[in-house]
Amino acid sequence: MELNAAAFSANHDDVFGRIADRYDTLCDLFSLGIHRIWKRAVAREIAEQPWNTLLDGATGTGDIILRVLSHGRAADRFIIASDISRQMLSMASQRLSAHASEVRLVQLDMESMPSVHAESVDVYSISLGLKICNRTAALREAFRVLRPGGRLIVLEASNIPLRALHAAYLTYMSVCMPVVGWLATGGDASAYRYLLDGVKGFPSAEALAAEIQRHGFVDVRFRRLSLGIVAIHVATKPDTVATA
Repeated sequence: MELNAAAFSANHDDVFGRIADRYDTLCDLFSLGIHRIWKRAVAREIAEQPWNTLLDGATGTGDIILRVLSHGRAADRFIIASDISRQMLSMASQRLSAHASEVRLVQLDMESMPSVHAESVDVYSISLGLKICNRTAALREAFRVLRPGGRLIVLEASNIPLRALHAAYLTYMSVCMPVVGWLATGGDASAYRYLLDGVKGFPSAEALAAEIQRHGFVDVRFRRLSLGIVAIHVATKPDTVATA
């Protein structure tokens, strides 16, 4: 079953290519700047994991990678920053130009990454990108490319446990996001429609944890941020050598 909360396909709408130079501003507007707190938190989670090779899907403009790098450089660490949008990668290239020896930028589709060898990365991170792709395919690929014992780290939309408060939040998003998005993009409706649909249609933190576990991951845990507007999930690919 294909699970795409936003019903988005990059092959049919190059919306992120169109808004690449405004993407960070839109994030500030849509989240009232709170996305910066979320990105700091997930960058810290990534940086503190044991890894030599990190693959980051949906890198966007490179904001989270910059935050990971701010935690200090380890001589044996290397980052592959990927995105399906060439224009987004161009923005990331400018922001990460001082870190060319530590970061390689690659255009990849999270749903299918044949150029990435199986069991070749220690940590695979996806931040705010899982809502706009086929989760089944993306999580399957994440499991494939991770080494046994490797970690999956996901920052994504979630649910506020208090139902009334969550309903109020969705109402706010439904009213404010179209207005802000329309003004900020000059009337490019798809620039905010996919994000809004993705937030509304994304599973709860508990449901996403169960999905991740069904794909073969173990030790799945999550923590909510900002009351539950988003959550960070961390999971481990089983160490097949140790459990054989």
